[in-house]
Amino acid sequence: MKFDVCVPILGFEDVKEVTLEKIDDIFMKMQSVNDKHISFTLIDPFILREYDFEIPDNIQNLLNIDKNSNLIILNIVLIQIPIENSVVNFVGPMVFNTDNHKAAQVVLNNSIEYCVAEKISSFLKK
Repeated sequence: MKFDVCVPILGFEDVKEVTLEKIDDIFMKMQSVNDKHISFTLIDPFILREYDFEIPDNIQNLLNIDKNSNLIILNIVLIQIPIENSVVNFVGPMVFNTDNHKAAQVVLNNSIEYCVAEKISSFLKK
């Protein structure tokens, strides 16, 4: 599925269009359309933890979000070996509106609940 990036991805401001494809039930791949060397592994945060945030009004307007919008919320993950050492960015979730194929990164300012680099292992059942 192809998406227009309406709010730049931090550090990748030139990425204006991405594709989103499923890897498995947990991970997805977000690939820049114009640069094959830029791709991100994303994870469904809701399988790891309780995760809740407000999408700012300006981003809701840019993505044309209303109460009936079909959204996908994913977080960027930096894959490490072993996988338990991988880290998730919970402060910069990606929001995808599948109704109009628009996407944006939301930066959760002043978040004391979430971190930029939380190890996946801290969410795995022992």
